[in-house]
Amino acid sequence: MKAQERKVVLVTRRTRLEELIVQHHTLAQARFYLEHLGADFGDYVKENAAYAQSLDTVVGTLQAWGRYQILERVYLPNFVFAPDDIVVALGQDGLVANTLKYLDGQPLIGLNPEPTRWDGVLLPFVPRDLAHVLPEVAHARRAAQAVTMAQAQLADGQTLRAVNDLFIGPRTHSSALYDITLGERHESQSSSGVIVSTGLGSTAWLKSVVTGSLGIAHALQAGHHIDIPAQPWDSARLTFVVREPFPSKHSRAELVYGTVSATQPLLLRSRMPGNGVIFSDGIEADYLRFDAGMQARIGVAATRGQLVV
Repeated sequence: MKAQERKVVLVTRRTRLEELIVQHHTLAQARFYLEHLGADFGDYVKENAAYAQSLDTVVGTLQAWGRYQILERVYLPNFVFAPDDIVVALGQDGLVANTLKYLDGQPLIGLNPEPTRWDGVLLPFVPRDLAHVLPEVAHARRAAQAVTMAQAQLADGQTLRAVNDLFIGPRTHSSALYDITLGERHESQSSSGVIVSTGLGSTAWLKSVVTGSLGIAHALQAGHHIDIPAQPWDSARLTFVVREPFPSKHSRAELVYGTVSATQPLLLRSRMPGNGVIFSDGIEADYLRFDAGMQARIGVAATRGQLVV
């Protein structure tokens, strides 16, 4: 297939205003709702207008390119990407992460629709850049950053990948009950869940959990402040941390932090009668059930994401 014949899949997301209109049915009702709460409706309108303008720019480029398809984020779990697709994500960093985990090595171009609003760690380009970046990607003349992903696999074969992190625990604010195994170490635990982070996610949820734990230890022991260094995005290992482990007669709290590799996975078996879940990258709607008796094997995914830089 010629480079110019490769299909481009553009992944989009609803703006905050569009989400509110879906909930309240009309623009007037959405405005009334926001202003009644004292929120700045104008900021929602500005964000929506900026995204619409960026979308127009991107679609114009894709129309000139040839084959393309627009895909809204909610349809990602059921969409089948072709091996030679080029994927473009127009949105926040979370959209890039959520898209990357459904790809199988296809290059992903992250576009920042509003650089004055979004930091865009995973969005190195703006919409007007697509016209010259797209041909370079199609002809394999553009570098890509490899991104290690985590993967949870249940005993029945179901799998779920994560670009930032996996959460294993209760759907609601209750205790997670499970057995955890890493190498020769094994414990029965009760906690508020387990976070397994990739290198990319090492500065996200994992950092928050560890920072809070170290802050408490520092306050109690008047020790030295310790920071958790960020890991490379293509790191061959994952890091796990147990949130709020509770020691009791039936649960221990020693195996609460460590690393996972391709040769040493993390094994968890649920003891929760219901409401146990595994979800990734903060997307709670896309999850695996993790109820009593189910075993999950957490390891490094064989596939790496390819984020165009």
